[in-house]
Amino acid sequence: MTTMISDAILGEFKVEAASTRRMLEAVPEDQLAWQPHDKSMTLSRLAGHIAELPAWAASMVGHDAFDFATADYQPVNPESVEELLSAHDQSVAAFEQALQGADDATMMEPWQLRSGENMIFEAPCVAAMRGFVLNHVVHHRGQLSVYFRQLGVPVPQVYGPTADNPSF
Repeated sequence: MTTMISDAILGEFKVEAASTRRMLEAVPEDQLAWQPHDKSMTLSRLAGHIAELPAWAASMVGHDAFDFATADYQPVNPESVEELLSAHDQSVAAFEQALQGADDATMMEPWQLRSGENMIFEAPCVAAMRGFVLNHVVHHRGQLSVYFRQLGVPVPQVYGPTADNPSF
């Protein structure tokens, strides 16, 4: 059986999605409005952004571009951990649905991120998905772990033990 690009991405994504959910489950509901600096996102917005990112795959597979100038983008800014986890679960389902049946040709089609006439980047769909979705989640999950440290929240395991969770 031949493995398609979408199968490989889905396998990687499922591991990352489970780690992400562990991080989101640890978000302290009584601290959602907290932010470490005026220029930083609130905890709610950062966690909401992490939760919403996987759904962005639906705007990539089978599409040639996403344009912030014309899109009706509504940031996720949850008011509870329950709402946060629901947003994450829906986003994970949207990612998985977007990749179901996507053949290699579709995954290699050029895709652009735009803001009107300003092209932010262009890459094959699979490369854009890895950078704009998967790596983007990992980046913000790292930020979330710093928020946790500053708030005294035990950092969950992601790729292995943490100072708060030292054994596998």
